[in-house]
Amino acid sequence: MKDTLFTITGLNFRYGTEFLEKGMKVKLVKEPDNEYDAEAIRVEYPGLGKIGYVANSAKTVIGECLSAGRLYDRIEKKAKAKVVIVLENAVICKTSKKSLKK
Repeated sequence: MKDTLFTITGLNFRYGTEFLEKGMKVKLVKEPDNEYDAEAIRVEYPGLGKIGYVANSAKTVIGECLSAGRLYDRIEKKAKAKVVIVLENAVICKTSKKSLKK
């Protein structure tokens, strides 16, 4: 199965990307009641809480990453992921295979 990659966006509104490193784990939490996006997926880091969201726009999704809309139905209410690449204003992660619906 191909890796399920996604982009975390909105990081600069909170803590930036400096603290994130390749291999760190993050938690994904669906936000079906989000007032701006019914397919919103919040990204959390232990001890900090919300650090950003899974990108859901052609302007914020990087490369071959999935948008939040494409990822939304592939994960349960909560999921785990791992940081793969840290960029200046975004981070690319991949979901844990255990987090994907079968």
